[in-house]
Amino acid sequence: QVQLVESGGGLVQSGGSLRLSCADSGSVYSISAMGWYRQAPGKQRELVAEITSGGSTNYADSVKGRFTISRDNAKNTVYLQMHSLKPEDTAVYYCNVKRGWPTINYWGQGTQVTVSS
Repeated sequence: QVQLVESGGGLVQSGGSLRLSCADSGSVYSISAMGWYRQAPGKQRELVAEITSGGSTNYADSVKGRFTISRDNAKNTVYLQMHSLKPEDTAVYYCNVKRGWPTINYWGQGTQVTVSS
């Protein structure tokens, strides 16, 4: 059974940095994309960043230039480096892995990121 284990959330001041990690216990060969979503209180879950098996990346406009997504295929791990954090980045961040066809979505348990002003 696939498990996604996230780490790296926490409390940081505005302008600070954090790095999130998500380790996938499943096979790397069936992955089509890995990414991060976030959900703030009272809001819908939204895509933050995604990286495909071919290395293409996609970012939400609100994080472009501040966040960088990367992956280590040898460790089957995806990272989200976050710089210049703002209070509006405060949310629970969820790791997402897409596998197979038709696509099956796998989700991590979520990690809280809180940015104080």
